Amino acid sequence: MGGRFSSLTTRGRAFLAAGVAAAVCAVALGQKDLLRVAVFLLALPLVTVLVVTRTRYRIAASRTIEPVRVQVGEQATVRLRLENVGRMPTGLLLLEDQVPYLLGSKPRFVLDRMSARWRRDVTYPVRSEARGRFTVGPLTLRVTDPFGLVEMSRSFRAQEVFLVTPRVHDLPSAKAAGEWSSSGENNQRAVSADGEEDVTVREYRDGDDLRRVHWRSSARRGELMVRREEQPWQSRATVFLDTRRISHRGSGATSSFEWAVSAAGSVGVHLLRRGFSVRLLTDAGASVLATARESGPSVESEGQILDALAVVGPSSIGHLSQTSLTASSDGSHGLLVAVLGVVTPAEAQALVQARQRSNTAFAIVVDTPSWAAGNERSPQAVAEQLAESVRMLRHGGWRVCVVRHGTSVPAAWSQLMLGEEAAAPGSSASPAAASPAAASPAAASPAAASSAYSSSSPAPPAVPGFLAGVANDSPAPPAAREEPWGGQAS
Repeated sequence: MGGRFSSLTTRGRAFLAAGVAAAVCAVALGQKDLLRVAVFLLALPLVTVLVVTRTRYRIAASRTIEPVRVQVGEQATVRLRLENVGRMPTGLLLLEDQVPYLLGSKPRFVLDRMSARWRRDVTYPVRSEARGRFTVGPLTLRVTDPFGLVEMSRSFRAQEVFLVTPRVHDLPSAKAAGEWSSSGENNQRAVSADGEEDVTVREYRDGDDLRRVHWRSSARRGELMVRREEQPWQSRATVFLDTRRISHRGSGATSSFEWAVSAAGSVGVHLLRRGFSVRLLTDAGASVLATARESGPSVESEGQILDALAVVGPSSIGHLSQTSLTASSDGSHGLLVAVLGVVTPAEAQALVQARQRSNTAFAIVVDTPSWAAGNERSPQAVAEQLAESVRMLRHGGWRVCVVRHGTSVPAAWSQLMLGEEAAAPGSSASPAAASPAAASPAAASPAAASSAYSSSSPAPPAVPGFLAGVANDSPAPPAAREEPWGGQAS
């Protein structure tokens, strides 16, 4: 009984107190009419408690969020579906869904009555100006009587995950150099006189499927030959994000760290949409690999990058090292794009050494002191250190773009792709003189590029592209095969 009476509201407890007081006064004064009033005041909440607690409502609830993944500042809709699966109609229902404070206030709804087998849908919007992984729910259902004397709470267990990813900007189209590699067994092809591709077969090995036997080549060579398992060419790219707390300035959504996260997500999605296999790395050792399908990038592949960036936070690592770019990667990086905060000359030297594993390396260096709003202790020293680090990166083969507060991500990408590199704070050298990679695309000779391929080593298939004018460790494809990335990113 104690548990039942705990469901009494303040109004119900007041009725009980008034009934007891009226009964005492009725006995003391000998007033029968006052005693009748006391009995009514006492009976009404007691009967209501018994009726409400003994009533068994069978209510089913489900929740859907559309869409489950949105960017910062975008709005999603939460839809609650309630169904009275029992045969008894309900009374007044009060609904309250548990929502993190970053998504707004807790939504509350009132349903006056639900008859048997009745379904009702209620919706409410959620929106966040901060990225993250949020849990919506559980739903709390409160049943009350028409007089407001009793209130019982029931909670559902179902919860839904809602992801708020960093803002992804549409980056301008350009040509970029990636490393085209094949995961198959053959890297070259030669056509024999009768037109058969003998290089696509190899000797039979124990365990090989007999259905892969190439009988014409076996008859010509006098031994069993099987077809090689050939995989398509694939362009690889690595996006490195500097998450060190000491290399960023500002707080909240306007900090340099949030700008860097948004830039890394925009670059990763941009490369995925152009057929690159993208690996996201951080200095803390996090590694996420997303691969575009032959039919084009999918929401799942882009979501792998964005989901990881939705929950990434500042790390306590003090210095960047060469292992930051190599610990979670196998082989060459292909195209390397690093989004960096303030780096020291020693860290720049480590990045130069790590660049040897990549054909082409781009660096977006965030001038984080410009986010400090004048609170930097020694701005001149930081500017000189940043200028020296940028000079070392450019001398080591990196194409560098220094980004100050207020610069948009598409503008920074345009500077990086077109070679319009802004000079670092405190640097008097022009971008063209500071970066050997800023040469004009016309400087590359198509004839020289064509001579890099022999008849026994044909060029990779026509693919979205090779950045003209950027130093590349591997020979460029013939000019006739060179193609731009294509249209604007959707």
